[in-house]
Amino acid sequence: MRNAYDARRRAAAVESVLEVDGLRVAVTRKPIRNAYLRVRPPAGAVAVSAPMRMADARIVAFVRERRAWIARQQTRMREQQRIAERELAAAGMLGEPGALGEPGSSAVAPGGPFATGLSGPTASPSVWTDARRAEAAAAIEARLPALLDRWTPVVGRTPTQITLRAMTSRWGSCTPRTGRIRLNLQLGLMEPRFLEYVLVHELTHLWEHGHGAGFQRRMSAYLPEWRALRRELNHHLVLR
Repeated sequence: MRNAYDARRRAAAVESVLEVDGLRVAVTRKPIRNAYLRVRPPAGAVAVSAPMRMADARIVAFVRERRAWIARQQTRMREQQRIAERELAAAGMLGEPGALGEPGSSAVAPGGPFATGLSGPTASPSVWTDARRAEAAAAIEARLPALLDRWTPVVGRTPTQITLRAMTSRWGSCTPRTGRIRLNLQLGLMEPRFLEYVLVHELTHLWEHGHGAGFQRRMSAYLPEWRALRRELNHHLVLR
């Protein structure tokens, strides 16, 4: 039933392109109540999801009102791209400048009749090798026992299983029903504090399924700086 519903929603979507003061905007009209604006890495492409009956004039006005915000996001993405290319080149993982691949789109959360936002990690090129996977896994496996010894008594939950995966859109995930936690393999190539944050985050999901007040209250008690860590982590590129 759910799959049939999703298929109907996709079939109902209508795509078009608007030019707003020289800015190309991809518009997708679909059966939703609110409009959302996204700025997609790496090039800062602008996309709007809008209700089926929303007039072009309203979408144009919406984009114009947010031109300054759009420009800031595009500038930030270009700078992130340059930094990522330098980091990958320094690590011997990038052959030619400008060779970064097409990443996944930014995520936007609802926030009224119109919403803007940019969150979540950005995907980088396909640079995983067997050696790099082994290096990352070894680093995580070396750190996990001490982290689990420290945090499972604090959180009061113990995972039934922890698996490592090369993820492209998440740093970790959890299935509360089974107690299984999955960690992004890339955390083994990063500063240890990020692995610690993601582990605590997923352990907390063994209590709280969502990210509501209960989850936030627990995270603030366990790891007071968790919001700053989340923001910093989500500015890193995800290896594919």
